[in-house]
Amino acid sequence: MAWTQNTHTSPTGAQLNYYVILPPQKHRGKPRAILQINHGMAEQASRYQRFAEALANAGYGVYAHDHRGHGATTAPDAPLGTFAKTDGWNKVIADVHAMNTLIKSQNPNVPVIAFGHSMGAIITLGYSLTHPQSIAASAIWNSGVETGALGFVLKSVLKIQRMFLGSDVPSALIKKLTFDTWNKEFAPNRTEFDWLSRDAAEVDKYVADPLCGFNCSIGLWIDLVEGVYFGADNNNLAKLPNALPVHLQAGAKDPCSNHGSAVANIAKRMEAAGLSDVTLNILADTRHESLNEINRDQSTTDFIDWLNKRF
Repeated sequence: MAWTQNTHTSPTGAQLNYYVILPPQKHRGKPRAILQINHGMAEQASRYQRFAEALANAGYGVYAHDHRGHGATTAPDAPLGTFAKTDGWNKVIADVHAMNTLIKSQNPNVPVIAFGHSMGAIITLGYSLTHPQSIAASAIWNSGVETGALGFVLKSVLKIQRMFLGSDVPSALIKKLTFDTWNKEFAPNRTEFDWLSRDAAEVDKYVADPLCGFNCSIGLWIDLVEGVYFGADNNNLAKLPNALPVHLQAGAKDPCSNHGSAVANIAKRMEAAGLSDVTLNILADTRHESLNEINRDQSTTDFIDWLNKRF
């Protein structure tokens, strides 16, 4: 059982860096299912190795790629912190579909589960809505997949900033309205990223990683807000298959998900749209990164139990 690194060329022109792990020999035959991971903003897919190894030991395969503007993925129109010069949201979704197609070609007749954390949760929901036939379940973790007051402010500020600054420059103001504001909830602060986890060692790893914590461009934020509004549209949610299993999770101390209420709201709206297998898990005292929190083992175990009941 090994966590191996590879590249795959997307139709968008991106060279997608990705990691894969399959179950050890004790699990004879094909994996029970494959988890396709979509990582969060300003991080990289390699951070999911510990989670992936636990899943592999439980009989599941995992593929995790770096999105455009992140990690070791490269694209002519996507420097670090930018999805693309134009049409970034659609290109990100197209890259996810390219990976999904690769997974299925390498693992025929194995169900694929879309999984996303934070920004990756928004991408996962967007992919679930546009390609429901390509997935067997969806896991949406730790994200503000809601339009609300913050969504309106972000959308308005970003339009003004793009008008005066263009799309390619980082947005210091948006960082203040999001990351910096969220961190203030945990003052006095030890680092700029205390809001991620109570585990100081995990926060320090994030801070020390040059491919984590960078400021993203105005263009990327605009693309992401587009994805949020797309995913929060009730008409779009109604297009999800009623029997699609969905696992939603957030921390009660996570400011990004409005302390779990944004994720809980999406769960209610999915159920109202007719989905019959929606699981909501709000973790007490837990901050943004469930998989890097002090209770991460419980998160992983609970998720594997959820998978085992369905695959």
